[in-house]
Parts: sequence; C-alpha cells; structure tokens
Amino acid sequence: MDQTNRFAICVTQGDDTDLLKVYPVLDDNDAEETGMLRIIDESGEDYLHASTRFIVVTLPVTEARTLLHSMEIPVTSHN
Repeated sequence: MDQTNRFAICVTQGDDTDLLKVYPVLDDNDAEETGMLRIIDESGEDYLHASTRFIVVTLPVTEARTLLHSMEIPVTSHN
C-alpha cells in the first residue's frame, strides 16, 4: 500500500470538510495545476477540493504513518 506523507489542514470550512481537521492528500499533479487538492475523507474515498481552503504540510514518512494510523483511514495511491 502506498501511503501519503502530505496532509491538508482545513482553514475554511465547507459543507463537506471540517474546520481545522487534518486530511491526507493524494498526489494529483493535474488537479494541483488547476488549484485543487485530492483529499481523503473519513470513508477512505478521495475528493477534489479547492487548495485555498487548506494549508498543506509534508511530514517525514515515520510521522506520516503514525498520523495515518491514528486517523484510521485506509490510504492507497490512486495514480
């Protein structure tokens, strides 16, 4: 299973995201070139959201695995 080490912190709440919640980010160069992020919600499904609604952080792999484990979100690469 490929795992992400990038996470998006929601800074603008929407109908489908929660303020200050942390979401895993999947690499999607095409989406990011158009100002979008592919984030994973609690169901494990990925969705596109405007990148302006988030602050993106990149963690070292070990810390990223720990965070993903604590979130209990199944993360696989969709590229």
